[in-house]
Amino acid sequence: MSVDPATLAAYERAQLVQTLTLGTRPALLVVDFSRGFTDPASPLGADMTAAVTATRRVVEVTREQGRPVLYTTVAFSSHLRDAGIWLQKSPAAADLLLGSEAVEIDPRLDPRDDEPVIVKKGASALFGTNLGSILVAQRVDTVILCGATTSGCVRATVIDLFQQGFPTLVPRDCVADRADGPHEANLFDIHAKYADVVGSDDAIRYLRSLA
Repeated sequence: MSVDPATLAAYERAQLVQTLTLGTRPALLVVDFSRGFTDPASPLGADMTAAVTATRRVVEVTREQGRPVLYTTVAFSSHLRDAGIWLQKSPAAADLLLGSEAVEIDPRLDPRDDEPVIVKKGASALFGTNLGSILVAQRVDTVILCGATTSGCVRATVIDLFQQGFPTLVPRDCVADRADGPHEANLFDIHAKYADVVGSDDAIRYLRSLA
């Protein structure tokens, strides 16, 4: 994205946009690429075909390398009492019901039975879930993060991963949002403060370098 010189100067003065040290035991985390977000016919959705396709490439390489692949989906009970105040800001989230098609992982990713799908009730994949325990149990030390939306659940998850000590790569062509403005602005800020925003080819090279 195009960033004005004053913004760049402010970030440089704060010594932001540094590079993280990656580990040797990565996992791939695909956040909320469920039908409710990737189907443009859904009130919450948008056409995320390009990002889903790019993510499928990373999924396949991650599997080839024998690394963990995990997914998250937002899903609420039919009574919606477990939605907290989310529906006050986003009434359309009431469509994300447990057992419904809207919360299924996009079939274009071809999720496997041995790849966990973590059900979450909040924006961050680590809020109120056992994701952290899964990562620790599998001795994961680096996360490659794909999914939706860049300005929402992706950003929230990146920040929590950062705060819990997991260096994170975000392939820019593997995340998506409903509008370009929030997407680009958040990628810029995520790269400056919390993760390394790279291309999917870079993420794949990293995976293969550990073979």
